[in-house]
Amino acid sequence: MSKNLKILRGSLFNQFLNIVKMKRRNFIQNAAAGVVLPSFFGSGEHVGTSPDSPLMRALLGAATETNHVLVILRMGGGNDGLNTVIPLDQYANLSTARANILINENQVLKLGGANPTNATGLHPAMTGLKELYDENKLKIIQSAGYPTPSFSHFRATDIWMSASDYNKDVPTGWMGRYMMSEYPNYPEAFPNTTMPDPLAIQVGDMTLGLMGLTGPMGVSYPDLANPYSYVDNGEPPLNGYMGKELDYIRIVARQSDKYGAAIAAANTKGSNSTAIYPDVTKNALARQLQNIARLIKGGLKTRVYLVNVNGSFDTHSTQVDSADHAIGNHANLLKQMSEAVTAFQRDCEGLKIDKRVIGMTFSEFGRRIKSNGSAGTDHGAALPMFVWGTSIFGGILGTNPTISASTDVNSNVPMQYDFRSVYSSILEDWFCVNPTDLNKVMLKNFQKLRIVNSASCITPTSDINQAAGLNLISNYPNPFSFATTIEFETQGGHTMVQIFDVEGRLVATPVDASYVEGKYKVYYNGGHLVAGVYYARLQNGSLQQVRTMLKVQ
Repeated sequence: MSKNLKILRGSLFNQFLNIVKMKRRNFIQNAAAGVVLPSFFGSGEHVGTSPDSPLMRALLGAATETNHVLVILRMGGGNDGLNTVIPLDQYANLSTARANILINENQVLKLGGANPTNATGLHPAMTGLKELYDENKLKIIQSAGYPTPSFSHFRATDIWMSASDYNKDVPTGWMGRYMMSEYPNYPEAFPNTTMPDPLAIQVGDMTLGLMGLTGPMGVSYPDLANPYSYVDNGEPPLNGYMGKELDYIRIVARQSDKYGAAIAAANTKGSNSTAIYPDVTKNALARQLQNIARLIKGGLKTRVYLVNVNGSFDTHSTQVDSADHAIGNHANLLKQMSEAVTAFQRDCEGLKIDKRVIGMTFSEFGRRIKSNGSAGTDHGAALPMFVWGTSIFGGILGTNPTISASTDVNSNVPMQYDFRSVYSSILEDWFCVNPTDLNKVMLKNFQKLRIVNSASCITPTSDINQAAGLNLISNYPNPFSFATTIEFETQGGHTMVQIFDVEGRLVATPVDASYVEGKYKVYYNGGHLVAGVYYARLQNGSLQQVRTMLKVQ
């Protein structure tokens, strides 16, 4: 009976219960004249008139014209970034900090293609993503995080899903707010002939990322190949009175689920190319992405899909095999992700939809620099993000994190990029969100990054982060005992200097203002700080740079 009880927890079923409480007559009478409403009874025909009426246009909102699709991939549990994107130029100090889990240097996949580097490599299980990098179809954003990170799975996930500050509880998700800006009257009058399909689809349970002010701005399904599975659960009808009631609920729920019908139709119409996916019975992510490619090819207008790697990246122990650190639990997860994403990209290319589709990864936090005594890593701060697709600027954004020889159990990878800058840049350059709406969606103005290269709506930002030899922020004296002068260079416009401790906590913001182009100095009194390593971070437009500061007694 436990499987049947899952029906009661589904958001679609709860919506159904609210509607069936209304008498059919009152439901129809309460529908505004000329408004297209999905019929939850009978033949499934719409009640209403043409969506071309002024009232309908007002109700539906003026959504931006785009056929672009974003796939968001969650690596739940907190991915160890230093075991994923490996800073080979820091290998000596890594050997001291994590000797019991560090991969042999000659096993690391060095990156080639248009952006070759011997300083950075990928985990040896990620051969597929290395191929995409070498083809300029993978962007690595180094050390993504936010000031004063939470190390709680639940709170940190909420922050990444809502794009809120660490000390603000926000009930809406960043993608939910984006959908609200595009379709302000959802779910009233949806689905309709203008937007007959889900705005967004979550594979699995609905999460905060798609929540709007009035509820979910998308739908969730456990299986896109069978969108009615949340109703049937593969179970035969029950005998007796409860069986009849359950059968009735299933029938009405099927009739009410217009999106399920649209998904089923796209699945039938769509197809996959000859791309070879890994065994989908062993790689659930591959099955999810294979279904998504089929739906996109089948004409589904859904803009956003949220999927998950099957398994937890919360690798506190036995992260690696004791005899060979290139294999083990973490390697299996990275292999699953890499193979599924690469097969999906090849499928999109074969289907000729690859220029319309990009994907991105996130996890609620990274791991500590120093490994623990259980051949694992504990909750940490910043970590790399991946964005993949034909329509992105490939390469690496940012620099390898600096690993100190004196790393201790509290040391974290310092933030280079605010993860919300990645979200903001994708919304602006991929979904063509205008700056005014963007600030509302993202709750504030974030640094613009050069990620997408094919947006027809916005001219992408020039990638000044990649200029070699720039030394844009420094301090003297360094080390310092009481105060230090921070010198920075700005290209003009809004400029910020932040000071972080080794745990990622924001200590001070000495600079947060608009400047004309030039070099500047600011006096910083750090006498109150305890002795140790700190990081000064400069942010100016699309540019950022992090420098180490040492406070002594």
